[in-house]
This record gives sequence, C-alpha cells and structure tokens, in this order.
Amino acid sequence: MIDVLYIVVPCFNEEEVLPVAAERLGGKLLSLIEREVVSPKSRILFVDDGSKDNTWEIISGLHSVKNSLVSGLRLASNVGHQNALLAGLYKAVEVCDVTITIDADLQQDIDAIDSFLDKYYEGNDIVFGIRSNRRSDTLFKKTSALFFYKTMSAFGVKINKNHADYRLLSKKAILALMDYKEVNLFLRGIIPLVGFKTDVVYFDVKDRFAGKSKYSLAKMTALAFNGITSFSIRPIRAIALVGLLSFLVSIIITIYHLWFYLFGGIPVEGWTTVVISIWALGGLQLVAIGIVGEYIGKTYLETKERPKFTV
Repeated sequence: MIDVLYIVVPCFNEEEVLPVAAERLGGKLLSLIEREVVSPKSRILFVDDGSKDNTWEIISGLHSVKNSLVSGLRLASNVGHQNALLAGLYKAVEVCDVTITIDADLQQDIDAIDSFLDKYYEGNDIVFGIRSNRRSDTLFKKTSALFFYKTMSAFGVKINKNHADYRLLSKKAILALMDYKEVNLFLRGIIPLVGFKTDVVYFDVKDRFAGKSKYSLAKMTALAFNGITSFSIRPIRAIALVGLLSFLVSIIITIYHLWFYLFGGIPVEGWTTVVISIWALGGLQLVAIGIVGEYIGKTYLETKERPKFTV
C-alpha cells in the first residue's frame, strides 16, 4: 500500500503567493501520485496562522475546487511560525503516513521533495533539508547566520547547519515529537533530539516570486534567542565562571600588593582596599547568582516535560 503524504505549509498574510504556491505544489503532488510514489489521498495542508488579509478565503477557494488536492487549517490567532508548523503536523498525522513542511514562498526548491521521499522509502523517519549554499544571501545575513550556528554550537545545542524548516517527518517521528510538551518551541533543536534514522537532502534556494518575507530581523533574532535559552543553561554557568574569575583576580591583586608592601613599596592609601573589595565582592555575587541560576535552570528544564526516551 502506498503511503499518504501531507505537505504542510504555514501561511501568514500570504495572499500574493498562495495561488502560485498551490499551483506549483499541486503539480508536484499530482506528479508523485501519477508515478505511484504517494497515495491519491495525499494533500497539501495550508495552515492559516491568523492572517489579516485574504489568505483564508484563497485557501477555502482552492479547497472547494473539484478534485482539489488542497486542505486548510485555520488558527484562531497568530501564534507564530513554529506553532503553526506544529498545528499542521498534529492535524496531518491523524490521516497521513508522512509529512513534508515547506514555506509558502517556495524559496525552498520543491524538486527536492522527490529526494526527501527517496530517503523516506529507504527507511529514514526524519530527513532534513539543507541549503547547498548561501550565495543569494546578503553579507549581513551570511555573517549573522554563521554567528548564529557558532553560538548555538558553543552553547551545546544540536542543530543542523543551514537547515530551516524544510524537512520530512514520518508518522512515527511526529508521534514522538508530540511527547515534547514545552511551550517555547524551537523545532530545529527539538527534532534532532527525537532520534530515529535520519538523513539529509541538499537543495538550492530560489528567489521569492511575490510578496515580502514575513521573517524580519527582529523575528529571526527572537528565534535565535529562543533557541539558545530553550536548550541550554550554559549562559547561567558563564555568569558563575565570570564571577569565579573575578574572585581569583581579587586574590591575585591581594597577593601582589602584600608582596609590594612587604618589600618596601609605598602603596596608594585606600586604593588597594577598594579595588580588592570591588573584585572580591563582585566576583562572589556573580558566583552566588550563578549557583542560584543553576537551580532555576534545573527547574526550568524540568517544566519542559521532555520525554526521557523514545521507544
């Protein structure tokens, strides 16, 4: 029996790109069905993330066409890209065997879908789409992306470099993902934790054919910050380390000035006491904050209710 595929597409104010996106994805899905790669029950699921334009009306119109391959899911309000993705996955898993998530602007090459499915039928439950290059990016975007991945790696977050949210997930992988109860979502970091057999597919980035990107600098920064704080308490430990180093500096200053005084030096009156006090007390305060932060961090990680294992 051929597996049912759902292509999940989160949308926020995408009235300009939806007709073309539906046409291109519909053509790709129809080709897969005709070649018996996926089941005729396969669909494109557009998730309207509280759009203020005519996004939902367009989705409804596309769905009403005879023999349409389009389905729609409408969220009551704008909950953000990551939550919209998750809503689509949770709905799709009720009726499908495998999903592929892709952005509505189709900058991610849809021809890579064939490779995703090849990897899936080889036994992979998760397939990550990886950008083959960043030639189309501005210098700022290239630099900020490099900084982002370096920072995530430094803080111990497992993440695939140059991977956004273009990926394949089997039904088994989505069901395992549903055991992750945290509210602050960073799917690029969570999904590698799920486990199961994984692979990657490389693709080229296309130009956006209409409209403007909904991922502003502020949103990308917020996503990066959320990714770091959702997966690591190393920033807290860094504070404790800085405090410890400050305290050690105060000890070094104390030893130096004792030696200086004992061997005939004439210290500036009051300077030594003030400097040592500032470094010592400041260092001890930061160490104390770091220790308290460790306990808060442990509590924070406990509240996420991540599964301890997946069978």
